Amino acid sequence: MQRADDFIVALMTASSADEAERISAALVEKRLAACCNIVKGVTSIYEWKGKLEKGEECLVIIKTRRELFEKLSSEIRSLHSYEVPEIIALPMIAGFEGYLDWIKSNTQ
Repeated sequence: MQRADDFIVALMTASSADEAERISAALVEKRLAACCNIVKGVTSIYEWKGKLEKGEECLVIIKTRRELFEKLSSEIRSLHSYEVPEIIALPMIAGFEGYLDWIKSNTQ
């Protein structure tokens, strides 16, 4: 039986659908993520270098194992166009056993 807390949902924003798809494909191909969902049309409002900014981004929802977060983060940073990309992880508190098995079998 898998423990749900061995898994995470990581979130990343990207400047475009192309960037989101390119990074997502690399994460799945390198088995750092089992699945990446791309949500287009996210409006982000934030402060950057003292200035209020507003931009359209894509949100990427990444399913992986907790132990892979540092490698996942490093890979994203190497491919991302942002100086400081959003890369955060949320713990899974519960999950369907079959799905957790699938995540484990599709990550390194």
